[in-house]
Amino acid sequence: MNGEDSPIFHVFTASSAAEKWGLAEDTVRKWCQRGFNHGEAKKDGGTWLVTRDFMIRKTKRDIKE
Repeated sequence: MNGEDSPIFHVFTASSAAEKWGLAEDTVRKWCQRGFNHGEAKKDGGTWLVTRDFMIRKTKRDIKE
């Protein structure tokens, strides 16, 4: 398994997900807070963590390259 296949490479903070997908951080946080995240978003301390699948499902696209 190379590094990018590891599950940890598919989890982002709301801030880094917003940056990678070209969105406002507030948008990602609101999606997390509204629920319906199918276990793909979790608050750890004061930080929202989201999966790549969550972001793809919400935006209908993968990371902005």
